[in-house]
Amino acid sequence: MKPILEINNISKKFRINHEQQPYLSLRDSISNIFKSAKTTEDFWALKDVSFNVEQGDTVGIIGKNGAGKSTLLKILSKITPPTSGKIVCRGRIASLLEVGTGFHPELSGRENIFMNGSILGMRRNEILKNFDAIVDFASVEKFIDTPIKHYSSGMQLRLAFAVAAFLENEILIIDEVLAVGDAEFQKKCMGKMGDISQSGRTILFVSHNMSSLQSLCSKGILLQKGISEGVTTMSTSVREYLYGNSSLSNGHEIYDQQINSKKKAQILETKILNAQGEITNHINTYEDIYVEITWINNSGEAVNASIELHNYNGKAIMWAADTTIDWFGKNKTQKQKFVSTVKIPGNWLKGDEYFVRPGLYCSAPSALLDIKAHGLHFSLVDPCDEKCIARGNFKETFEPFTHVTALDWTFLIK
Repeated sequence: MKPILEINNISKKFRINHEQQPYLSLRDSISNIFKSAKTTEDFWALKDVSFNVEQGDTVGIIGKNGAGKSTLLKILSKITPPTSGKIVCRGRIASLLEVGTGFHPELSGRENIFMNGSILGMRRNEILKNFDAIVDFASVEKFIDTPIKHYSSGMQLRLAFAVAAFLENEILIIDEVLAVGDAEFQKKCMGKMGDISQSGRTILFVSHNMSSLQSLCSKGILLQKGISEGVTTMSTSVREYLYGNSSLSNGHEIYDQQINSKKKAQILETKILNAQGEITNHINTYEDIYVEITWINNSGEAVNASIELHNYNGKAIMWAADTTIDWFGKNKTQKQKFVSTVKIPGNWLKGDEYFVRPGLYCSAPSALLDIKAHGLHFSLVDPCDEKCIARGNFKETFEPFTHVTALDWTFLIK
């Protein structure tokens, strides 16, 4: 079966005008109106982007602001044409790109539902079949005959999503717009998109919420400065987006040793150590892990050392500071170097790939003094033997869980 979407070498160019003159008075502007010096610059929002989407795929599109995500969705939605390239679409597309997009402010909610359905190529009986479900999902029963211009942005968003989700188009395209909604509505939308995906329809979803993307999408596309290497697994795209090549740490990082007087404290070096004090990035699940942070206090202020623990997919697992031994950091106010070490106990994490981000904080007032966002990487390996007391003889990987922990248990015979 042919892909439902074929994107072949899509590029999009915008022309940017630059004024070469400084700010002028009104009189000077009028006198120079015909001789004002301008230069133009070509900006390529997308460059030869190619990928295929199969029917029923749920694809997450990620990238930094300005990477070209919204431009790509607007091209796919036929809002703007590409400068070059070709798109083959074998299904009807419904898009939700901005709050209020596709709505006429003077028309009522009811009229906009029918208008949107008609634009999407739906017949009246198809729209009527889903009308009650749309209104119920959007929770706008009382206002369905009120002009859209009187709706709040949240009400417009709910109705727009409901129209796009319930009308039976083959492809649903959603931009970051869902971030506008409240937590309850976002949860409701994610559940509906999961239902849509299971029904065999196709979803393209742009978001900066890595957790939502990974829970919904099996495939991913990473855009970097308008360039993409095509469709990969969602976890691969997220990993590349968050960490790039920094995942190749060997368990030891030395940072800039030049003392920066503008920083009140700075991290100089970090290590991952095993119980024998050896530097490593390959540890068994039942072994204790030690993170050693060498840092310097430049200001004489109270400082607390900390670590963040993230998994390879970017999920934040834990934050911990040395407040257990130095509540306000008052024992480390000398202007000198310190070595802070923390233990992550064995039989606490399941086998996976992890990142440690070391940080330095002061607590009164709370402020981040230094952090190494691309910190140390280590692999935690489950050897599947009798030492793994948390898991026992179970051979499962317990994929949905971060912690597989050896807690204290008791049992009674009654």
